[in-house]
Amino acid sequence: MTENAPVISAQEAVRRAALPEAARRALEEADARQAADAALPKDESGGPKGVEPTRYGDWERKGIAYDF
Repeated sequence: MTENAPVISAQEAVRRAALPEAARRALEEADARQAADAALPKDESGGPKGVEPTRYGDWERKGIAYDF
């Protein structure tokens, strides 16, 4: 496991030990991604709620795209 991975229970560790190596690696990578996502800030202070309005390269608001 990586240093950022969450602690798993003994029962989960036994279940994971029975899995093939590729499946164990995939679970460890998923745990690491979840830990990294948990470390990110959730919302900007005073920023827009919901999805990022500039995610397509243009500013989008209520379905209308504005190109600057």
